[in-house]
Amino acid sequence: MFRRTKSETQPAESGGATRVESAEALNRHGGKGRPTPTRKEAEAAARARAKAALDPKASKSKQRSHQVERSREIRAGIKAGDERYLPTRDQGPVRRFVRDFVDHRLSMAEFAIPLLFSSLLASAIGIAEAGTGIMNATMIVVVLDSLLLRWRMRRELARRFPGESMKGTTFYAFMRALQLRFLRLPKPQVRIGQVLSEHYR
Repeated sequence: MFRRTKSETQPAESGGATRVESAEALNRHGGKGRPTPTRKEAEAAARARAKAALDPKASKSKQRSHQVERSREIRAGIKAGDERYLPTRDQGPVRRFVRDFVDHRLSMAEFAIPLLFSSLLASAIGIAEAGTGIMNATMIVVVLDSLLLRWRMRRELARRFPGESMKGTTFYAFMRALQLRFLRLPKPQVRIGQVLSEHYR
């Protein structure tokens, strides 16, 4: 009387088998390993993420960190002579050649400031004649060396870059030559006495 017919039993057995197979498939693929969060928990997590994104302190800290990294990247690029980070006055093959031309020779102008400082020091300690002599000799040597630098550089520029404008190259070379080698930016890319490349384009 209460016995189930064959047709009623089969769907139940089939449903049970399906649930078993689904569980086995979930186990085989590893599952999520955690219970599904409730709607309330999901909303709370979303609010927490939004709050973190809008947190002024966290935002400023992240922005500051990005700016520091960017500044380091720019400084490294300038030191290496990377055209992407150089100011306009340092860009281009002509300016790169001028830098290399100045850096590959020993310029007397490089020692002008230390020698002038020595002359002032000599005058301060009572050796005025020695100080004046050092100053005069420094000026004469620097002027002669600078004229030689300009003459040789302009000749090389005319040979390597025919038709290019040479405007500002002399001043650019003199300003670089006046700096001590280790203070120059971009950093020297050639050694003293090194033969310069024929191709700068």
